[in-house]
Amino acid sequence: MKFSEFHPIVNAMYFAVVIGVTIFSMSPYFLLLSLVGALVYSFVLTGKKGIKQNVYIIITTLIVMTGINALFTHNGETVLFYIRYNRITMEAIFFGLASATMLSSVMVLFSCFHKVMSEEKLIYLFGKIFPVLGLMVSMIFRFIPLLHCRFKEIQMGQACMGRNAQTGIIKKVRQLLKEISILIAWSLEASIESADSMAARGYGLPGRSSFHLFRITVQDIVLLLIIGMCGGIVVTGCILEWTTIQYYPRVVMPMISWKEVICIISFGILMFMPSVIEYIGGHKWER
Repeated sequence: MKFSEFHPIVNAMYFAVVIGVTIFSMSPYFLLLSLVGALVYSFVLTGKKGIKQNVYIIITTLIVMTGINALFTHNGETVLFYIRYNRITMEAIFFGLASATMLSSVMVLFSCFHKVMSEEKLIYLFGKIFPVLGLMVSMIFRFIPLLHCRFKEIQMGQACMGRNAQTGIIKKVRQLLKEISILIAWSLEASIESADSMAARGYGLPGRSSFHLFRITVQDIVLLLIIGMCGGIVVTGCILEWTTIQYYPRVVMPMISWKEVICIISFGILMFMPSVIEYIGGHKWER
């Protein structure tokens, strides 16, 4: 059984915990675990093609964010060198690396979220409580790959009309803006049609029932307990500042004690749990 085949509540709770901890904790241990765990799970879901794209995005984010933070933030005691009277400090570089790692981890986790949480699961989770939000989120996630396909189709149509053989930067920019304008108009028309179609079917009306195949099983309950227990330990550690690191005015790493070790192990279990489940499920399927 794959992790994506578990109940939508299990998937939603898992991503809410790991993404929330990654965003609100700047601990280097949590950030490294989050980045490595997200990359491993992304590789399991998408293969080599997805991991190459993620690595390219991560390297670009690390270089850009670290450089910007080092150039525009001059806090810190350890001065490495000067660039036109601007101090480049070690603390600013470390904080930039941590921020870039956090952002990269969140982006990879959201790419995994997009693969696991289908439109049907999102509508199931939010359809009864927040019907408008559920429909809007499901349409947004559906439009992300759909816009890419439509833009390629528009470019092919323009090429068949001979409009892609433009010379000069100004003409190429005009052609690109024209293609983007066509894409926006097409997408807005499609979104209005989808909204009218859902309204005609009575979506969001009180008392309206919907068909789904999601049933909570014993495996779902066990996984929810594991996520709740590990997530509770990690969140408690973050609230009590067991793994807090100080970047300014100098880098002060947190002291490693049994509390920090328990938090790190719990977060590691959370990050690598989907990959292990996918591997075990695939191995059983092959057998």
